[in-house]
Amino acid sequence: MTRGYISVGSNIEREHHIAAGLKALEQLFGGLIVSSVYESAPVGFSGDPFYNLVAGFDSTSDVFTVAKQLRDLEFAHGRPVESRKLSSRTLDLDLLLYGDLIIDNGNLKLPRDDIECYAFVLEPLAELAPESIHPVLKIRYADLWRQMPKHDLRQSRIRSL
Repeated sequence: MTRGYISVGSNIEREHHIAAGLKALEQLFGGLIVSSVYESAPVGFSGDPFYNLVAGFDSTSDVFTVAKQLRDLEFAHGRPVESRKLSSRTLDLDLLLYGDLIIDNGNLKLPRDDIECYAFVLEPLAELAPESIHPVLKIRYADLWRQMPKHDLRQSRIRSL
């Protein structure tokens, strides 16, 4: 079994789509571990605030199958095929980590750069897996979160699921 972590986000009917996305992920992978939900302002565009969280799962599937399953779930939950990266969305599912795999083949990059770039990814990941080690940086997620600048933090924990 390989432990994976997925960033889950929505800013369109966000409560509905987050709940539906978690239910679909649970049907796909079985039991999940889930961080608190964070509300955050959109980054790189104007729009409604997002709900974000990180879900952990275990799977025996290969990483490319998992990545395709996540993309298919996004489409099944109303994400347009032509959607841009910096835009509003019903459901955004990004594979952050899959075990200690390090991949960069143009279509899939693991660990995902978003871990280091965005507080709305790193804070819930550090909450869920504080002692786990980033496979490239060789630093614990709790320490990465502690080191991330927070002077312009535009998010807040709103609840645990």
